[in-house]
Amino acid sequence: MPVGSEPTSVATVIGDLEAAQARGASQDELLEAAVRAIEASEPRYDWVGIYLLDGDMLTLHNYVGRPTEHSRIPVGVGVCGSAVAERRDINVPDVRELENYLACSVETRAELVVLISDPVSGRIHGQIDLDSDRPGAFTPEDERELRRVADWLGRLF
Repeated sequence: MPVGSEPTSVATVIGDLEAAQARGASQDELLEAAVRAIEASEPRYDWVGIYLLDGDMLTLHNYVGRPTEHSRIPVGVGVCGSAVAERRDINVPDVRELENYLACSVETRAELVVLISDPVSGRIHGQIDLDSDRPGAFTPEDERELRRVADWLGRLF
């Protein structure tokens, strides 16, 4: 985030996405814009990515943050894969306490995964994945606000 700028709210993120969609932005452009806007919305968010589900594999679509070797994650593996397998959002206050954690970065301490699903059928299309270097970084309010963004993105598929 540029020096002196204020974090944006999730309502602003969604408003910006709606404006970009009205201007004719493609699905890929909207997903990329979502990642950048979410990351800019809160300084606790050290890594933000969107994984898309292709069969039984999650594939990294866009991200902002440190590079990761985890560009493809099988369903059921790690926090991301477990969220899809269990069909639920997952908030992990301290990833060091998990046996199946896939570390994107050794600095990461907390992870939040919010599923992107079709609002009618419930079919999972992907997920928003957030990492923070601070233990316990993600609050119930973060989960609710990111759920709103994920629900909006779910309409794109």
